[in-house]
Amino acid sequence: MRRFAIIGHRAMSEGKLPLNDMAGGAGRMDVLVRALMAGLLTSHGIRHDTEVILHLMGGPGPSRRIKFVGSLLKGVHAEERAVGGQIGKILNLPTPARGHWTERSPGIFDSGGDITHTLSEWNDVQIVCLDAAAPRLWQDDEPLPLNGKSHSNYEGEHGEFTISGIDIGFILSDDKPLSDEVPKENMSLRSLGDAWLQGHMAIAVCHFLLDQGASLNLNQS
Repeated sequence: MRRFAIIGHRAMSEGKLPLNDMAGGAGRMDVLVRALMAGLLTSHGIRHDTEVILHLMGGPGPSRRIKFVGSLLKGVHAEERAVGGQIGKILNLPTPARGHWTERSPGIFDSGGDITHTLSEWNDVQIVCLDAAAPRLWQDDEPLPLNGKSHSNYEGEHGEFTISGIDIGFILSDDKPLSDEVPKENMSLRSLGDAWLQGHMAIAVCHFLLDQGASLNLNQS
């Protein structure tokens, strides 16, 4: 399973989502929507071995998490406003208790809580916090394989997929850097290069490395 935890420091967690101003009035919800789409969507479909959790930390009210599970999703399209509309429907509902997931529509779940709750749920997951100042995610001096085997795969039909391979979770931030809200124990700090990429671009690179079966540098340090 490929997991992505996206932290929106200013993203609104409750109320009427302004679809015409997701960059301003919604607290950079546009950044989270692009990251969500990069995590879940291919050119002609959905990555069924992937889940994305949006962490909405900007209020009003308690922090909130919205989880999109690729193997269960229906009706998600590659259009930012449409995805924003699905999130907006959830924001009009009361925030569930922390740690309690409520399914709002097929493959979309809603819960209170923050990144610490997500990390506590990621049992036996290799966790990577992306940081441009950290060592590379891939092994030094290792070329990309020409006929590499993907690090994760899925078989089956909608709602009954069997997912195999690596179980890895990536933590990314919005346009603000991560701070002490992310405990750095039991995770690897890794970079995708010296430049600070936008979140959706970083997710695309992660998928590329996993798709190609690149040799990953996952020893904790």
